[in-house]
Amino acid sequence: MEKEKDMHVYDIEVMVADESHEKYVDTILETIEAAAKVRGTGIAKRSHEYVAQKMREGKVIIALAGDEFAGFSYIESWGNKQYVATSGLIVADKFRNHGLAKRIKHAAFQLARLRWPKAKLFSLTSGSAVMKMNTELGYFPVTFADLTDDEAFWRGCNGCINHDVLTRTQRKYCICTAMLFDPEDERCLLLEKLCGTLAKKEARKRKTALKSGEKDHKKVIRQTDEKSEKAPA
Repeated sequence: MEKEKDMHVYDIEVMVADESHEKYVDTILETIEAAAKVRGTGIAKRSHEYVAQKMREGKVIIALAGDEFAGFSYIESWGNKQYVATSGLIVADKFRNHGLAKRIKHAAFQLARLRWPKAKLFSLTSGSAVMKMNTELGYFPVTFADLTDDEAFWRGCNGCINHDVLTRTQRKYCICTAMLFDPEDERCLLLEKLCGTLAKKEARKRKTALKSGEKDHKKVIRQTDEKSEKAPA
């Protein structure tokens, strides 16, 4: 059991997805839908082709434990690339509570900053965990009016169970909290730098722990082999 735990915590690769990962799309969509039902919260539904296209465009972050799906998020630009959203963050049940969501969130944030360094990054979420991660990255709460006015983005909310709240308030507010990272705001940049430093420390910690786990595993195998050799035939 301990070996399985080590695999879950340390031996998970977080990467930018491509067309070779399209086989995971249905699993991703099922995981997102199941999580939304459990939480009883709204979520913007996406089609198989939508997610697959994001993978082909290099806009998806996927986490894999070997060949097993572990987590997902994607990015998209809006308003003539002046705004970028990181969306759809999800971690499979068996891989939760080990910091994987933060790794995926940070990877999506870094990908967005790399591709659109001058864009404002925003997030709409009703989850306290995501709000905390956003704050660590340098996001600040804002009004909906501070977000993109790109109608294509807002149409993505149509599939959410709380969409009626958004329409009744004329898009002034909803169940979700709006948060924004502005690359021209010094407060955001300072927090981004701090978060990057902490992320590097965590990466080194994972690498060390993984190596330590491999050594311990080899030690157990070696001890088991020695006992087998000494056992009477």
